[in-house]
Amino acid sequence: MNHSRVEKSIFWPSLLLVVAVTLVLVIYRESAGPIVENMMTELTFRMDWAFEFLTIGLFVILVWLMTGRYGRVKLGSVEEQPEFSRFSWGGMLFCASMGTSIMFWSIVEPLYYYTGPPFGIEGGSTEAAEYAVSYGLFHWGISAWALYALPAVVMAYSFFVRKNSSLKISAACEGVLGKHADGLLGKAIDVLVIWSMIGGLGTSLGLGVPMVAAVLGDLFGIEPSLWLNVVIIVIWTFIFSSSAYLGLYKGIRKLSDWNVYMALGLALFVIIVGPTLFILSYFTNSLGLMLDDFMKMSLYTDPISQGGFPQAWTVFYWAWFAATAPFIGIFVARISKGRTIRELVSNVLLWGSLGSWIYFGVFGGYAMDLELTEKINLTHILMNESEPAVIVAVLNSLPVPMIASIFFVILGFIFLATSLDSASYVIASVATKELQANAEPARWHRLLWGILLSALAISLTFVGGLNVVQTSSVLVSVPILIMYVLMAVSLIKWLQQDEHLHVHVKKGSK
Repeated sequence: MNHSRVEKSIFWPSLLLVVAVTLVLVIYRESAGPIVENMMTELTFRMDWAFEFLTIGLFVILVWLMTGRYGRVKLGSVEEQPEFSRFSWGGMLFCASMGTSIMFWSIVEPLYYYTGPPFGIEGGSTEAAEYAVSYGLFHWGISAWALYALPAVVMAYSFFVRKNSSLKISAACEGVLGKHADGLLGKAIDVLVIWSMIGGLGTSLGLGVPMVAAVLGDLFGIEPSLWLNVVIIVIWTFIFSSSAYLGLYKGIRKLSDWNVYMALGLALFVIIVGPTLFILSYFTNSLGLMLDDFMKMSLYTDPISQGGFPQAWTVFYWAWFAATAPFIGIFVARISKGRTIRELVSNVLLWGSLGSWIYFGVFGGYAMDLELTEKINLTHILMNESEPAVIVAVLNSLPVPMIASIFFVILGFIFLATSLDSASYVIASVATKELQANAEPARWHRLLWGILLSALAISLTFVGGLNVVQTSSVLVSVPILIMYVLMAVSLIKWLQQDEHLHVHVKKGSK
């Protein structure tokens, strides 16, 4: 494969920005922490309406793309076939997007909703229990995946139809920005995207490392410590660096396939050994409640009572997903050659949502059963100990807890590795001058970003600055709001300009 040259005007500023901002946040973490937290609170309360309108607006645009005449437009030339099977393709797009976050939040999040529910419902009540899993299904469902799907469509159209030789968000905004996409403004957009990616991955590490450390500590009877965290990060580095080094076809695809098999296997195990009928019935009820209240949840800002629920959860999630969406969009675009727009949108929305719903339905349902039947007081553990302690308690309640915990740890390693190898691949792609349709960024380039991500994680773990970097990356979602508008307008403009090509594609696709 052809390995293209590094785009120095993106590579060096990105590298320097990551190192400089991290150093500042680490050195001044005592004062930076509260400032960044206050900025985050201001963002979620002042911009709640903007993020909610953006998310529902994207969903409307995607439905239009999927059902309208542009749905049949092929991402590539007429004769091109998809590079990956539907299973491998779906596995890669899900695993790159979710990471360990879905393993963590599917168990912990419903307990938070049970004790602090929305809509003025009393905490710990029957109604609160009914909403506990349904709100998780909403936050990790169609709306979240709509934030990922639009950048993916625009990037794929830019790369495979417009034959733009770079996998950059600036290239996806070219329809509006014109020549400025290659200038200073375009470079600034790409550097910003790399920072948001790194911060988003910091969030995955911030959740994943303590979770795996707690389960490992319980398995081997050792106290979770700083050094255990570092050992976990080093093992992760080895797994995802190997995968990123092998590339998209030999490494990332195979790791994602194993990931999906293991994730489904663990979910199936919990359904079989757990309260099967309760899990299935509770999931059905929660899904119905979520679909019935979809618009209410989508535009809920609580301006009168000002309880803060939508800002702390919904708006924060939309900002977090928006911050990481350019990275997911670029990766999903890269693996979607030969698909139609309809295929791409429907698969991202439906398969992504289905994967998230299975995990919330199974693990959220199981955790809530333990809580409601008083087998384990999980909310007490959550409030008085920690979130990883809740996960350990849930795993220990399963039959053969040692095997379940070992399986959970292995899955945790692979889940985050699939996110990190995709990330180092994408960051290297963004910082590469030109990429042809089948080319990959240079191996040393992919490895460099992988090692840098790990070094960053280890140094932040030592000084306790991971939370500040996580939060600062979410603040990047404000300019990304504008990027979404630019990308949507660019795509519509391109589709209209290329009308003659679409006629040809329609004829060829019959």
